[in-house]
Order: sequence, then C-alpha cells, then structure tokens
Amino acid sequence: MKPQAPGETTARVQPFLATCALGFRDPAVPTGIWAAPNPWEICAVSGGYAYLIDTADPERFTMIEYRPVLEVRALVEQRLLLFVGHRTVLAWGAEGLAWETGKLSDEGVVITRIENGVLHGTGWEMMSDTERPFAIDLLDGRLLT
Repeated sequence: MKPQAPGETTARVQPFLATCALGFRDPAVPTGIWAAPNPWEICAVSGGYAYLIDTADPERFTMIEYRPVLEVRALVEQRLLLFVGHRTVLAWGAEGLAWETGKLSDEGVVITRIENGVLHGTGWEMMSDTERPFAIDLLDGRLLT
C-alpha cells in the first residue's frame, strides 16, 4: 500500500447499484451514463431524468430539475456537463451547479455550435413564430446576444 501524503484522503469506494426512476419512454430523450466533471460523480440519465451520483457515497445524489432533460453535452475543455431543457440550459461543474440560463425559448432549445467558449443556439419564440438565435458565455452562463 502506498504511504498517504499529508492532507491526502483515502476513500474506500464499494460497488453499488443505483436505481433511478425512468422518466419517459421516448427515443427523443436521452438515456445513458456520462462522466461528470467531479471525478467522484457519475451522471445517469433515464428517459430524460438526470441524476448526478456521488460514487463514494451513492445515497448523496442530485436530480436535475428538468423533466425531461432533452440533451446532455459533455464539454471537456470547460469541465462542464450541459443539460438542455425545453426553455433553458443548465451547466454542472466539478463543484455542482455552475450556472443556469434564463428563458431562451418558449418551447425548444437547439444548440447549433460551440466555439471559443461560446455556446450558440436557437430558441423558438411563440409570439412571432420564429427561431431566435442566442449566444451564451460558457464561463458564467451570461447571455451575449
């Protein structure tokens, strides 16, 4: 066994079974497992219901509030997981919730590209029945356009 450095902790992680509620039986919503920005967490998504689970203490978890999450995007460079809902986007970082946008759409957020630390997308506006472009700073979730 390797000697422990001062301040270092040793976690004894045991195998566990996570049972997550199934959201929707619809191929339009994601189901799968994603690595999380925090190396002690995993992200499990079941029919659009998303859970971040502490692997060292699986009884500690966070369920993302979107019902359903429509898309999950791992942004390795920014160390974020993005959860796209019908109207907003939520970013999860190593310390938990990093940011959440305000309303981007009346029904349907589409990410079109990510470049130079900016997320570009469109959202449908009901009153004009048009797709409106938006840009979000991935550092803090601030709306740029």
